[in-house]
Amino acid sequence: MKLPADLEELRGPEKLAQGLVIVLPGIEGYSRLNRRIARGLAQGGVPFAIEIYDWTYGWFWQLWSLRSRRRHIEQATILASRIAEYQNQHPGRPVHLVGHSGGGAMIAFTLEALDPSRRITSGVMLVPALSPEYDLRTALSRTERGIWNFCSYGDLFFLGAGTLLCGTTDGRHCIAAGNTGFSKGVIEHARVNDQVTIRNIPYQWKMFRTGHTGGHLSVTRAEFVSREIAPLLLASD
Repeated sequence: MKLPADLEELRGPEKLAQGLVIVLPGIEGYSRLNRRIARGLAQGGVPFAIEIYDWTYGWFWQLWSLRSRRRHIEQATILASRIAEYQNQHPGRPVHLVGHSGGGAMIAFTLEALDPSRRITSGVMLVPALSPEYDLRTALSRTERGIWNFCSYGDLFFLGAGTLLCGTTDGRHCIAAGNTGFSKGVIEHARVNDQVTIRNIPYQWKMFRTGHTGGHLSVTRAEFVSREIAPLLLASD
């Protein structure tokens, strides 16, 4: 994939030697939304290589990307191999997954595809199109610092009406965890310890100052990502 020059600069060898962040798009695929996430991470001082991996079928096949378990498993396996390859080449360096909407769900699927002996540093889900009752035990156990879920009750169109009608990535017709957060039962069932757990981060009005208005798309604003997401990755270094 040919990337804009400023994004190509985010994944040079000197950055790869420090760590890796893989940004997973929503079901629209490679777009300005995920480019904003990548730029926001860089603006927030993340020194690691930042890559955008388009796991989807493409813009015109969004519903298939949303619901195709075959695609999810296939792409999760590829991503797990990419992580293993990186860890073999750069042992001990941090690895983070940041996913928006359907890409947030792909974080869970990718972690499930990892070899049980491997761990990434953390996963950050931005309004994931995953059901609130999805079993995250396996995914969470393959992280060192846990999973953050940025959710918003204001995400009514895509993760309210949209997932009620079309379904979530795991095939449930319900309001998604990117709206309500993951249930307390899921969090308690998956918890490894106080550090390795699932953290629901609900929308707060202070986020409005960063351009995030509580909707599905504004969570990708570069300023929001630089102020709210980048510090999580830096703290996990």
